[in-house]
Amino acid sequence: MKKRNLFLGVAIISLAFTSCKDEKVTAAEKSVDTYVVYVDSIGNIETTEAKANWQAIDDSYQIRVVEADLALENLKEREKAQERIDASKAKYEALRMQMEADMQAEAMANSKQLLRNTLFGEGKIGDDMNFAWVNKDNILAVYQQFVDTADSNKDSYSREDWDEIKLMYEALDSRKNTVENEGLSSDDNRKIAGLKLKFGPLYTLNRMGAKTEEMQEAKE
Repeated sequence: MKKRNLFLGVAIISLAFTSCKDEKVTAAEKSVDTYVVYVDSIGNIETTEAKANWQAIDDSYQIRVVEADLALENLKEREKAQERIDASKAKYEALRMQMEADMQAEAMANSKQLLRNTLFGEGKIGDDMNFAWVNKDNILAVYQQFVDTADSNKDSYSREDWDEIKLMYEALDSRKNTVENEGLSSDDNRKIAGLKLKFGPLYTLNRMGAKTEEMQEAKE
């Protein structure tokens, strides 16, 4: 009777151990499947929505990839599971790089537009750099706002900002050549010349200073 009970006890323990092991395998397989499906689902999210929620998407990804990596310890066919995980990692990395590149380009575009808005007025200049709205009657005011704004914010501009400012300044100068033939007054022309004399050294000195600061920060 005692032997029978002993064998019965061993059998129960064995079954419990097997059951526990099976549960671990099932949970591990589920973790890998969940990770793979999650990565696939990211590619199906609409781009605008993905950009707006990218931090949450990445946070959720980091949790799932850790769970998937840990699950390998409880799988018999580890190599196949590892291949699936590696493929999803590569897929996610490609998605992440593309998403970050798009968001960076978007941020730069927004930064440039904000700069244009401060120099010329809200929405006056876009990516097309169209200065057709500048005429003989308002060109002096446009130059005045441009130079005054650049002077007031000179300490906050980066080297890239100054490059963009120079680009817009040259486009404005090009428009001035057209406006001069449309009846620009000599008085306004003279005042614009004074503003141009002010802008020249303002640009040169401050862009040089911004570049020096960037080089110094890079060294540090």
